[in-house]
Amino acid sequence: LSPQCPGIEPLCLDLADWEAVEAAVGAAGPFELLVNNAAVAELQPFLQVTRSALQRSFDVNFGAVLHVSQIVAQQMIAQGVQGAIVNVSSQASKRALRDHAVYCSTKSALDMLSKVMAMELGPHKIRVNTVNPTVVMTDMGRINWSDPQKSAAMINRIPLGKFAEVEDVVNSILFLLSDKSAMTTGSSLMIDGGFLVS
Repeated sequence: LSPQCPGIEPLCLDLADWEAVEAAVGAAGPFELLVNNAAVAELQPFLQVTRSALQRSFDVNFGAVLHVSQIVAQQMIAQGVQGAIVNVSSQASKRALRDHAVYCSTKSALDMLSKVMAMELGPHKIRVNTVNPTVVMTDMGRINWSDPQKSAAMINRIPLGKFAEVEDVVNSILFLLSDKSAMTTGSSLMIDGGFLVS
């Protein structure tokens, strides 16, 4: 990462460890932009959902977003920065998917958190939006959707007939971080190939 992006210093953190995150992120500013992208997807049928999967999923998919955003937004406000935050959600926040009881729920919670953040941070000129992709061909996406029968059933419900690539999501995030979306806050940008219209 460093040779390609010389100004970026990566931090490797357990996002469930609030004290460590607060110390590291709090010392890393100043910030103008934030993308909350960390997520886990522990797929279990509803009747077999475990407490550990529930706790880990909410810690990473929801709690970490809330906590990191608090730290960054407080810095932005203290420095008078007009910033932007993009939270990576999912089409699963809008549509029930088999074996995704916990994942769908964490992403729905994230969508609502983002709206409340947009409402409360707007007066400080901080915009907050979500991107809501369909299946994205990341390492996690390939693991969970490698079964051709399972993936075919999903792709058949997407009018564009394919899953999203990483750059599809990156381009949408860049738009929401940029001044080209200066009047957009509290919105969810669907990157789902039309999944939700079918």
